[in-house]
Amino acid sequence: MTTNTKAHTDIKILPWIEKHLPAAMRPYAYLMRLDRPIGIWLLLLPSFWGIALANSQSHGLTFSDYRIIILFTLGAIIMRGAGCVINDLWDRDLDKMVERTKDRPLANGTISIKKGVVFLATLLLIGLIILLQFNTITIILGVITLPLIMSYPLMKRFTWWPQAFLGLTFNFGALMGYSALTGQITLSSALLYLGGIFWTLGYDTIYAHQDKEDDLMAGIKSTALKFGENSKKWVGMFYAFSVVSICSAQIITNGASITSSIILIPMFHFAWQIWMWKPSIQASSLTIFKSNQITGLLILFILSL
Repeated sequence: MTTNTKAHTDIKILPWIEKHLPAAMRPYAYLMRLDRPIGIWLLLLPSFWGIALANSQSHGLTFSDYRIIILFTLGAIIMRGAGCVINDLWDRDLDKMVERTKDRPLANGTISIKKGVVFLATLLLIGLIILLQFNTITIILGVITLPLIMSYPLMKRFTWWPQAFLGLTFNFGALMGYSALTGQITLSSALLYLGGIFWTLGYDTIYAHQDKEDDLMAGIKSTALKFGENSKKWVGMFYAFSVVSICSAQIITNGASITSSIILIPMFHFAWQIWMWKPSIQASSLTIFKSNQITGLLILFILSL
């Protein structure tokens, strides 16, 4: 069986899910978006940035550091899945009105609301067990994220800036990764977090352009609709602010050096995104959005130098 996308939806039928998971478990895998790992990467990478920034003045990773990396990886998979379940529980009626999302398991009835809630509780319990392995400040930060995760899906109903709220939520890992190693929050980690927020504002505005027409009809708000034809300018500005914030975090932590100038390299990838992106073409928005995994990895590599 080859990988394919169901017609008119964002669900990918993946061989490993269809072959290795029992039929009863497959809808839950798709509910967690395991068919689309880009969301896991975008949630996980800011955590790795925080770890890299905290570790930048040491002489390599210790066994404890590797343990932290594994915990964050598992946590990102579980909590991204939990976030998707929360999103689909809130949006199940709206998803029925959007071509791309109408076949999601909660929207089409494959999974009942009751089963969805039980599955969410299971994921949150696993997430809590993982969170309790960290130090006190990181646990507190993790607890703070829960109201953000629970309420984010509602933002598109009330504000044109749900992407900003997603940025606040998705990039908390930058603070948590840093605090997991240092036990504190500093100006540099706060700037790293701010850089992640601007990054998310950029890439999720691009992503939102896929659903502009359906969102407008359903009364869903987004920065894509707010910015309209000026979206490229706004995304470019967000990306520039992201690079400046991350570069400032690097300089505060390690001082001005050749690495500080290298951190500007992701700006070239951001420029490529703006140049190649065709906002009116859904496939272009999805491709450019997904390319942010490369950007995030570039930033991680530079912060690790």
